[in-house]
Amino acid sequence: MLANPMSGRWKWVLALALAGGILSAPARAALFEDDEARRAILELRQRVDALAQSNQRAGDDLRRSGEDSSQMRRSLLDLQGQIESLHVELAKLRGQNEQLARDVSELQRQQKEISQGVDDRLKKFEPGKVSIDGQEFVAEPAERQDFEAALATFRSGKFADAAMAFASFLRQYPRSGYATSARFWLGNAQYATRDYKEAIVNFKALLASAPNHARAPEAALSIANCQMELKATSGARKTLEDLIRVYPSSEAAAAAKERLARMK
Repeated sequence: MLANPMSGRWKWVLALALAGGILSAPARAALFEDDEARRAILELRQRVDALAQSNQRAGDDLRRSGEDSSQMRRSLLDLQGQIESLHVELAKLRGQNEQLARDVSELQRQQKEISQGVDDRLKKFEPGKVSIDGQEFVAEPAERQDFEAALATFRSGKFADAAMAFASFLRQYPRSGYATSARFWLGNAQYATRDYKEAIVNFKALLASAPNHARAPEAALSIANCQMELKATSGARKTLEDLIRVYPSSEAAAAAKERLARMK
């Protein structure tokens, strides 16, 4: 800060100037110089005051700037703390979301298993499409189960039990799509137990009701086999000849030709 213009060196300069003016100039000139000195002093004082005020303002601004900087640092620290808290909360939420996603996935899996189980149980009580021996039809679950059980009995070699199972099936399901196949296996079971007459009855019933069935040529050949077992040779020959004529392209027809050749 500048010194007071009326103190120190300035006082001596002013005193010397005044003294010199008084000693070397007339009174009028001295008066004029006093006025100039006063104006200079006033101007200098104004400059000093202005500089002091400027310094004061600069100091105030610097102080306020320091306070603002401190406040800004505190605000930044607070903001950083809030950001870190948000990061922690976000991590928690992400963890919760991942757990919820796993829970939802597990519930969906369980629901799918339950639905599948219900569907499977319902299917056991609902009719379904069946394809056997080239025939397609709709069968009740119990109907399908009984036929498959009888066929499994036949394939296990229990021919007497199989014959009873197929006969029971035909009585219980006379209009079943399985009926023709059931009659074919019933005849084979009777043939295996040497009940040839009853076997012939069932094979002929098959040919009469379903002459175009896939098992028809085999049924005709089985009739001939039963007739030969019963020593009805002429009847067997006619059956084989009819088989060759009606089903010429079948495997049963080829077997019939071989048997006819042996019978001559």
